[in-house]
Amino acid sequence: MLMGVCMRYRKDESEAAAILNEGFLKILKNLDKYKSNVPFEAWIKRIMINTVIDEFRKNRKVRELIENTDFEDYHNHEGLVEMNTADLNFDAEQLEQMIKRLPPVSQKVFNLFAIDGYTHAEIGEMLGISVGTSKWHISSARKKLKEFIQSALKAEEKRNANF
Repeated sequence: MLMGVCMRYRKDESEAAAILNEGFLKILKNLDKYKSNVPFEAWIKRIMINTVIDEFRKNRKVRELIENTDFEDYHNHEGLVEMNTADLNFDAEQLEQMIKRLPPVSQKVFNLFAIDGYTHAEIGEMLGISVGTSKWHISSARKKLKEFIQSALKAEEKRNANF
């Protein structure tokens, strides 16, 4: 489960494994802080996500990719993705590969928002971006994912037409 969390945020398995090891170390060092009223799985998942975010903040190259534009007034909601077709035609691994094709910051924001359930305010605080920028990344990621899905569906239709 924890490797799955790391792989959602890193494209390279060896990088994800390194973050996983760092997260395990934090879990072990903080076992005395665990409170039994919180499910253990949720507690370790939260530590792993925080480890991924900490690594993101330390990674200077990725940080330079963050645009300093405030997208607070960006309200383009055209082309939001309808996932029913995608759910019917693609398995989780194919959809995960599409998510990994997103630009690094949009991928992180999308994972935090759509998969891990963080709010835009929480994402903004974790990544040092505004709420509007977080929303823009979600909109952009959805638009790109819709394009990826449509392209894959067209390719599938083309393959089926050739049979």
